[in-house]
Amino acid sequence: MRVITLAGSPRQPSRSSSLLALSHQWLANRGVKVFTYHLQDFSADDLLFANFSSPQLKQLTAELTSADGLIVATPVYKASFSGALKTLLDLLPERALDHKVVLPLATAGSIGHMLAVDYALKPVLASLKAQEVLQGVFADDSLITDYHTFPARLDPALAERLNESLENFYLALSRHRPIVNTFATSLSAQVLRV
Repeated sequence: MRVITLAGSPRQPSRSSSLLALSHQWLANRGVKVFTYHLQDFSADDLLFANFSSPQLKQLTAELTSADGLIVATPVYKASFSGALKTLLDLLPERALDHKVVLPLATAGSIGHMLAVDYALKPVLASLKAQEVLQGVFADDSLITDYHTFPARLDPALAERLNESLENFYLALSRHRPIVNTFATSLSAQVLRV
């Protein structure tokens, strides 16, 4: 399995990217190949001026083509996800997340922003034709400490929610692959019999 993680915070390190780092380790421990991207990997000029031929954007697009899933993490500002992340997502091809399982992660200064994932981020991910956008994890900033070092310290309840979401993500990835392979195998067998 191949997964891309995308850190949508304009700051590094950040609380949201610390959740991604923990997710990366969790997946790698289960044999998943993880490819990490940060907003800082992309030229600000390429993002601001919509440079669709940016080498970094082409590389991300190519990686997404062969990936099974995406974990995207963002801070919430002004009741929505990071504007820089939105700019990057706007540059992806229309069907960039076709046949992908997506797990959104978000952090914010208060729980008052909890619905930002459902009302702002998930519709954008769905418009990129994600096969399945999972429930995800929202974390109040106070639940993540020592995020400047790895691993960040998470409130036990948050750690449990992140672990449960990663389990669901892993299961969704597992379901996704065999269904396609089983269908292709049975179709091939039927073609051979004809």
